[in-house]
Amino acid sequence: MIGTLLVANRGEIARRVFRTCRDLGVGTVAVFSDADERAPHAAEADAAVRLAGATPAETYLRGDLVIAAAQAAGADAVHPGYGFLSENAGFARSVIDAGLTWVGPPPAAIEAMGSKIEAKKLMAAAGVPVLPELDPDAVTEADLPILVKASAGGGGRGMRVVRALADLPEAVAAARREAQSAFGDPAVFCEPLLEKARHIEVQILADRHGTVWALGERECSVQRRHQKIIEEAPSPAVSAELRAELCTAAVNAAEAIGYEGAGTVEFMLAGDGRFFFLEVNTRLQVEHPVTECVYGLDLVRLQIEVAEGVPLPAEPPAPRGHAIEVRLYAEDPSADWRPGSGTLHTFEVPDVDAAFTIPPSYGLRLDSGVESGSEVGIHYDPMLAKVIAWGPTRTAAARRLRAALTGARVHGVTTNRDLLARVMAEPAFLRGETHTGYLDEIGLDVLAAPLAGEPAVRLSALAAALADAAANRQAARVQAGLPSGWRNVPSRPQHKSYEGPDGIIEVSYRLTRDGLIAGGYDGVRLVAATPGEVTFDIDGVRHLFAVRTAGDGDGRVFVDSFLGPVTLRALPRFADPSDLVAPGSLLAPMPGTVVRVETEPGAAVAEGQTLLVLEAMKMEHRIAAPAGGTVAELNVVAGQQVEAGALLAVIAASPDAASPDAASPDAATAPTAEAGNAEAQTSEGTPA
Repeated sequence: MIGTLLVANRGEIARRVFRTCRDLGVGTVAVFSDADERAPHAAEADAAVRLAGATPAETYLRGDLVIAAAQAAGADAVHPGYGFLSENAGFARSVIDAGLTWVGPPPAAIEAMGSKIEAKKLMAAAGVPVLPELDPDAVTEADLPILVKASAGGGGRGMRVVRALADLPEAVAAARREAQSAFGDPAVFCEPLLEKARHIEVQILADRHGTVWALGERECSVQRRHQKIIEEAPSPAVSAELRAELCTAAVNAAEAIGYEGAGTVEFMLAGDGRFFFLEVNTRLQVEHPVTECVYGLDLVRLQIEVAEGVPLPAEPPAPRGHAIEVRLYAEDPSADWRPGSGTLHTFEVPDVDAAFTIPPSYGLRLDSGVESGSEVGIHYDPMLAKVIAWGPTRTAAARRLRAALTGARVHGVTTNRDLLARVMAEPAFLRGETHTGYLDEIGLDVLAAPLAGEPAVRLSALAAALADAAANRQAARVQAGLPSGWRNVPSRPQHKSYEGPDGIIEVSYRLTRDGLIAGGYDGVRLVAATPGEVTFDIDGVRHLFAVRTAGDGDGRVFVDSFLGPVTLRALPRFADPSDLVAPGSLLAPMPGTVVRVETEPGAAVAEGQTLLVLEAMKMEHRIAAPAGGTVAELNVVAGQQVEAGALLAVIAASPDAASPDAASPDAATAPTAEAGNAEAQTSEGTPA
């Protein structure tokens, strides 16, 4: 019997395991890095042990420190979660050698699946269909398109699509760098790319007494840059007959490696119904909640019981209903999806029925690593939470999930929420016509467009101005109840300026005996205004706008309404000279580490040419020249850590070069810079 369990992980998965431990009466121990000192998972455990340092290499990837923490806290078992050391056979052995219970598969099974190259050979021998492996040095034009993959990889890292032979060398080199950085193993291989294929996986669970369950399939085809963002169970493309074949292949795979515990066998499903083995994830998956909801099982509880030697029943329960999960990431769609960091001022999802566990009936589940006030750092995966809807039908689950996403209040960091919400209502998705290229086929820019259109943005700016005025009057020492700007006779209008998603918004209004008079807002009548809420009557329909400010002095205002969420920045009446930077300045778009510098002072550069590469949140970000010119200043070297907004370089424009903000539709203008000052452009690698 396990008495106290240490979770060798952080964030959402640590909190998820703690929830089950509380239900079982098992004590809990957390580990936390310096960056996670105030993270929710560190506060929720019965005991917590600090791992000195901030980066994964210093902390969560240090198996010796994790085992020492377990021993110091009196834990008798270790659960690895997912990521970090969860598929490290050496760590599993060290846990067992230390006399602790390992809540995971046998180290030999982890080792057998640790190399995708060797795993494919083993699966082929067990009769599981596999795609042919291609040597990167022997790929020909006839083999294209292909996929370059890291042998030790996972989560989309170390993966590149190649459609032209000339692109292969750089794709292989980039995949090797990413694989070495993420997994400590630069080995890569190639395999044929299946166009419009589906990513299907089967949840397996096995005990040490010979029983192996296959808990149906999950559809994980909606991906951005090979990273899953939406998962569901069951798959709309899998028939009962195909499900039986997939489950048989998954059981064969588990038995071939002597598997125990929870794991996932992943396949690619071609349009003609053939499926091929991808890999075995020898751990719990991020998307396990959809299987838990549909089958009514607590997979973490079963992991713990299997580790204690408890046998599984002969057969699993029957599935019921449909579940869909979305991954909410801190990332900015308008800036090439670069990951975000900073304070998450507000994190509220409406009408949640259960957290980290199955709802009592069909409903909404939230598994989150953050809460209001959390700091989103640069060292770890940018996933904030998973939102899961479980309903009697796929349509019901999608509808419930969209309502939760559109109604959520997420303030402080930009997220992919609008993309996820739009997909839930997109016709092809609702018909189940998804594949790994679905986002590109429909149009990522279309699906990621803000939920709030131009009218909603303008109304939100007016609401922000009136809420600000109400706050000013509330704080006034004299006649606090009088509306701000109210005059008995006509006078000069009140004026506020905001930076919105598409530029500057000017708000001009007067409050009179007859009510609100605002230029450009015909048909809008003010019903009520407080510092936190503004209600408008818009052509006879009332709308409430909830208004909150960031409170950190940067002027951000968050406005939520049925028309869509809007983030604004209140502009001062007069610009601060210290906010201005020299023309041609390249500013760091996020905190990170400079991993490579590809230019030097005095060098001539072309528009779009890579100047340096930043690494943040386990991804590489290319910093490119916004226009042709000469490197006048270069202020960083490889290995240097930089803060967001740090001056990286200055490009002196060539006489015949266009201004940076006109050079390319992708060139971003720094919010506080004069015209012609470009913020560093990035092009992400693949997120973890």
